[in-house]
Amino acid sequence: MPGGMSGSAFSPFKHRVFTVLWTATLISNIGTWMFNVTSGWVMTELSPSPLMVSMVQAATALPIFLFALPAGALGDLFDRRRLLLWTQMLLAAVLFLFAGLLSRDGVNAWILLLFTFLTGMGTAFAAPAWQAIIPRLVPRNILGFAIILNGVSVNIARAIGPALGGLILAVAGAVATVLLDAISYLAVVAALVWWRTATTQADTLPRERLSGAMRAGVRFALHSTPLRHTLFRAFAFFICAAAYWALLPLVAKEILQGDPSLYGILLTALGVGAVVGALLLPVIKQHMSADKILMLATAGAALCSLMFAYGEHTGMGIAAGLIGGISWLSAVASLNFSTQVALPDWVRARGLAIFQMVLFGAMTVGSLGWGQLAGVIGLPLALAASGLLALLLIPVTVRFKLNLGEHHDYTPSGHWGEPAVSMFVSHDHGPVLVTLEYRIADADCDAFYSLMQELGVIRRRDGAIQWGFFEDVEDHGRFIEIFIVESWLAHLRQHARVSAADKILQDKIVALHRGATPPRVTHAVTPPVGNHLQAIPKTHHD
Repeated sequence: MPGGMSGSAFSPFKHRVFTVLWTATLISNIGTWMFNVTSGWVMTELSPSPLMVSMVQAATALPIFLFALPAGALGDLFDRRRLLLWTQMLLAAVLFLFAGLLSRDGVNAWILLLFTFLTGMGTAFAAPAWQAIIPRLVPRNILGFAIILNGVSVNIARAIGPALGGLILAVAGAVATVLLDAISYLAVVAALVWWRTATTQADTLPRERLSGAMRAGVRFALHSTPLRHTLFRAFAFFICAAAYWALLPLVAKEILQGDPSLYGILLTALGVGAVVGALLLPVIKQHMSADKILMLATAGAALCSLMFAYGEHTGMGIAAGLIGGISWLSAVASLNFSTQVALPDWVRARGLAIFQMVLFGAMTVGSLGWGQLAGVIGLPLALAASGLLALLLIPVTVRFKLNLGEHHDYTPSGHWGEPAVSMFVSHDHGPVLVTLEYRIADADCDAFYSLMQELGVIRRRDGAIQWGFFEDVEDHGRFIEIFIVESWLAHLRQHARVSAADKILQDKIVALHRGATPPRVTHAVTPPVGNHLQAIPKTHHD
């Protein structure tokens, strides 16, 4: 089946831990959407300008953009279960405090934005860890279904939460919806307490520093073609789709002349559409590639914006919401799966965090941009412009392919032997120069050059700050590869991270080597300041 999935769309529910955590997050997501309805509608009463209303969406998305990378690093460095426990408890505390302020009429537009920002910050620190634990909950062959079901959780909540939130908001007021959202986070806390497991990799090396871990995550993203392609496609989709999310309260209030319950109904339509999309997606994947699905989803998002802009009837608004929901789920699930299969576990949370940065960065820029444009040219024209831009970006982005990492095995291979040293080398000693010597026949040079370019990407992706390969002008056919890493510890991490997919590539290169022995490998380090002894690099064979 295209997309790397086999079995039933509901196969992940056969795994008890996945089912319990999925149920708890569903409850929490319902509470979150109730809060979203509350914050969006309260802003229309406190400050109804298009810019201020769109800033509610921006205040939710901006902290995820700002804090996603350190959050992803924390998700790779520390136990993900414990990190999630702390974030869920802190989010509950923030919402209980906000409910107290609301009950005392102590909230203005800026305080509302502050607490929306704080909840977004909590989501920022939780989201990469949530996404990163999914491959630990289900086998790889049903990972795609698990990702889709996570989207279903969000969108069932989107179908139930807004309508429920709008009803409670109209009957009991904003305080009640905020309190229920706070309580919903406690359901997640209970599930995480029940699930007693370690969610970090066993690593005999010292834990990375936060700054170094962040740099490693960015370096991986810059040099991973599968991840980079996915990020380009994600940015193009989300910056356009941000328009109908950010401006939906005004669509309900101004274009459709409705009240909070209509706003909830429109959000429910988006949620129902997403659930329908989740049910259709496994079937669609049997007949269409991920790239074609994303193109179709982008066209659907454009149609949704145009229908919101010129529908002027509640029925048309609901239909637009259904189309927008199907498109949104199809795009998010396809992009999320493409991100997951591009990442080894050692950098999974950081890679997913970078994906979240792109998603919410695009949503933030889009929300503010479309809100500002709506204030200048009017709401219908701004929505129409977002739809037309989405259509224009389809042919521009089609060359960036999804799921390029689907068939890569990122399991650590352990095929690099431990470096043999004749002197003590501390972990912070560096930089470290690594050289490899190859003997290549003239007939194999073209294939060797091509494979070495692929290898260079891997070296940089996994830690090299410089890389190159050269031919000896005095000894025809002798090639020297060099790469430099920041420290001895950074090189040891390369040994731990080299994967089965990397081994396949390196075996192809070694097969072209014509020497009597395997390629010669040397390690050299910069001598410490004040040390006049010369460090003699030891030779070994990887």
